[in-house]
Amino acid sequence: MKSLSDRIISHLALLASIVLGIAGQLLMKGAALHSAGMDLFGLVSMQTVLALAVYGIGVLCWMLALRRVNLGVAYSVSSLNYVGIFLGSYFFFGEVVTLPRLVGVAFILAGVLLIVIRAQPASGRSA
Repeated sequence: MKSLSDRIISHLALLASIVLGIAGQLLMKGAALHSAGMDLFGLVSMQTVLALAVYGIGVLCWMLALRRVNLGVAYSVSSLNYVGIFLGSYFFFGEVVTLPRLVGVAFILAGVLLIVIRAQPASGRSA
C-alpha cells in the first residue's frame, strides 16, 4: 500500500518533469536561435548546456514519478508539454496562434482531464 506522501511526491515529480521539459525545450529553441548562421559546433554554448541540464533533470523527475504513477496515465498527462510549448512559443518567440491550434490545445486539455478523472489506481506495483 502506498502512503499519501509517496503519492504526493510522485505526482509532484510528474508535474516537475512536465515543467522542466517545457523549460528545457524553450531554452533549446533560444539556444538554436542564438546560434543561427553558425556551424554545428556553434550550437555548443552555455545556453545549450543549461537547456540540456534542465531537460535532464526533468527526465530524472519523470523516472521518479514512474515509480508510483501508471505509465499510461503519466504519459497521457505529459501531453501537457504540448500546451506549455504552445504558450511558451507564443510568449517568448512570438509564434503565431491560430484558431485550429487553439482548438487542438483545448482537445489536449480535455483529453488529459478525461484520463486523469478516469484513472484508477493500479493493482500491485504502481498507481
